[in-house]
Amino acid sequence: MKSLLKFAAIFAFLPFIMLTSCSDDNDDPQPEAQDRFDVLKKYLIDNNMDISTVIDGWITTADVVYDAMTDADDANDYYIIDIRSAEDFTANRIEWAVNSTLGDILTTAEGAGGKPIIVVCYTGQTAGYGVIALRLSGYPTAKVMKWGMCSWNATTAGAWQNNIGDVAIGNANWSDAPGEITANVAQTAPKVEYITEDGAEILAGQVANMLTNGFKGITSVDVLANPDNHFINNFWAADDVTHYGNIKTAYRIKPLTLANGEYAYLDGTASIVTYCWTGQTSSMMTAYLSVLGYDAYSLKFGANSMIHTNLESHKWSDAQIMGYDLTTGGK
Repeated sequence: MKSLLKFAAIFAFLPFIMLTSCSDDNDDPQPEAQDRFDVLKKYLIDNNMDISTVIDGWITTADVVYDAMTDADDANDYYIIDIRSAEDFTANRIEWAVNSTLGDILTTAEGAGGKPIIVVCYTGQTAGYGVIALRLSGYPTAKVMKWGMCSWNATTAGAWQNNIGDVAIGNANWSDAPGEITANVAQTAPKVEYITEDGAEILAGQVANMLTNGFKGITSVDVLANPDNHFINNFWAADDVTHYGNIKTAYRIKPLTLANGEYAYLDGTASIVTYCWTGQTSSMMTAYLSVLGYDAYSLKFGANSMIHTNLESHKWSDAQIMGYDLTTGGK
């Protein structure tokens, strides 16, 4: 009887021993994510993907695309990815284009077969996000079609026709020529938190995050209403600020690179709004800054939405519409 009680006691205690053993195994310290901004920065510089390199030669025009696709030489054809909605793509599209979403653009690009890639959207702005993703993912020659589908045919030109304006002219938060730029000072970099220290893995993760979050734009009306709510970067040459003026409180950080350190003038704790002439260059910059971990936004339609009447160049007009044929149906 005593033996039976002894064995019963042992069996009763056994689960406790096993649970304690398992608990000890699960209590091993797990690695924690740490700020890898400097790892990402170094990887981009070392692999020839600094900002100035990635945005070099990033744009082409509808006439260049059309001429290449209609000449007798198939060897210079483009692989055209249209990231508009499936409904709008099916209603009116470029004959040779394939439809995708911004989120799926890297998968769609696998079908390029070595052809240079052109990304098309409504206005040439969201396409900048796609091109940054492609150029940081092994497609360094990908380009935006300037003005988007608005430049292909009048039928698809509404997005630009309906968004030009003069909201900054006479606005209290616009500093007239010669402008009044805020002096650059060193700021805090954003945090890019990962467990891995592998630069390629971090970059792939950041590109995926950027594509998942999608295009981040803000209107000129919203920015001019409360410029103090944002860190604003005027991405113009100094002479252009002198000629046209600028949004009050804006900085002018151009050139902007990692290797030479100008990125350090951007505030990694603020929402960063970049503006240019058309919103197309600023969309490229915003996409890249998003990959770096900044909370970045592109001012939609750029100066064309703020001082269109005053612009002497970089200006949307009917002259940008080529009048090329459209086709219908999916592809």
